[in-house]
Amino acid sequence: MTPLLQRVDRAGVTPMIERPDPGSVLAGDPVHTTWSLEEKDGLHSGMWQTTPGKWKISYAEWEYVYIHEGVSILTDGEGRATTLRAGDSWIIRPGFEGSWECVETTLKDYVIIMP
Repeated sequence: MTPLLQRVDRAGVTPMIERPDPGSVLAGDPVHTTWSLEEKDGLHSGMWQTTPGKWKISYAEWEYVYIHEGVSILTDGEGRATTLRAGDSWIIRPGFEGSWECVETTLKDYVIIMP
């Protein structure tokens, strides 16, 4: 049975390790590690880490992020750059397109709601 109160923590969770699609990579060789805590009824939550690199992104989903460590830069399709740093919280809405650049290995909590 899933507990009704769960700490957001990587301990005891087997991570999934992957890279972005090679066609979307703009620089470097980023590696993504995901510790999935919840996947149910279109809701996904857990922790995600990426190593330095830059890749194209396109959001069909809604995502809340809290940055624990590192620095990343999200740049929209019009070239507006937003820096995400440790301690920051952001909402990324469906329709956001551009690039994600990891400058320093970044660890985030995420909550995603699929359309």
